[in-house]
Amino acid sequence: MKQVVYHGIEDVRVQEVDIPTAGPGEIVVQNKVTLTCGTDVKMFMRGYRYDPPHLIGHEASGVVYAIGEGVTKFAVGDRVVAHNTAPCHKCYYCKKHQESMCEDLPSNLGAYAEYQLIPANIVAENTFILPDEMDYEQAALMEPLSCAVYGTSEVPIELGDTIVVNGCGPIGLMFVKLSTLRGARVIATDVNEKRLELARKLGAVETVLLGEGVDQVQAVRDLTEDKRGVDIAIEATGLAIVWNMAFDMVRPGGTVLFFGGTKSGSTITLDCTKFHYEQITAKGIFHTTPIHVKAAFELLKLNVIRHEDFVQNSYDIDHVEDAIREHSRGEVIKNSIRYA
Repeated sequence: MKQVVYHGIEDVRVQEVDIPTAGPGEIVVQNKVTLTCGTDVKMFMRGYRYDPPHLIGHEASGVVYAIGEGVTKFAVGDRVVAHNTAPCHKCYYCKKHQESMCEDLPSNLGAYAEYQLIPANIVAENTFILPDEMDYEQAALMEPLSCAVYGTSEVPIELGDTIVVNGCGPIGLMFVKLSTLRGARVIATDVNEKRLELARKLGAVETVLLGEGVDQVQAVRDLTEDKRGVDIAIEATGLAIVWNMAFDMVRPGGTVLFFGGTKSGSTITLDCTKFHYEQITAKGIFHTTPIHVKAAFELLKLNVIRHEDFVQNSYDIDHVEDAIREHSRGEVIKNSIRYA
């Protein structure tokens, strides 16, 4: 079978390997679709927290090819989607209901492949059978949507609040939709007008096109009552400078959600006087949890998020680099890899 391996910055290679064998509790999925992701782009363009070479890709769906001993929830031929992690439920953080901080939470990379082995813990908790009417691309959006669902659940959105989403990549756009569903008035900012057009389609009532000479902070504050700032600022670019801007966009008593993962070693400086006397709440969020994975799958079944909005072009596995590069240039929201 064909499988993509990440060998370093701007270096991915397709290799031929044997189809994996399912062990106890495991399944092997014959992938039908893999989606490009912002994490793949960051990995490809600047490196990642794991030392190469290693597998790449974590958003896929397909058909069960083989099942291991003890698997009863799934059968060969089932159409499924599997998340890329599942927590241990045994460590300190899991017991504190902070499953995204689990001490044993390796990412099951390797979705850019014709076949993929799904570990037993993910099979047991975070793998789902697709309804007959659900497209494989729709199902493959489960992982990023689950992260946005988790992030949205961790901020105190109230009906009528004004929220800014900084960055309209895939997850930023999902934040726009989910915040709108919770009754917020959403402002979206981005450097790309096409992304802002989709943000408006998903519910943003105001958009700010960023460019030379645009004061991003003031532009957002100008769109709030009395220019006092937003109730909640969501950072979804992964750029440290935007982390600082998001902090400066919120009103006294407001909340900042730092979601976008920055380059390793990045730092920011916050105004301690503002932080203290204006009672700002700042929260970091990483990844997701099983309850939010389940919620994301249910939302996809309801077509709250639609793959037609998020996935633009299709490639075969031999051209995965082209798919990632096009994503990195901001010409698409996502691309798909389709398998015969």
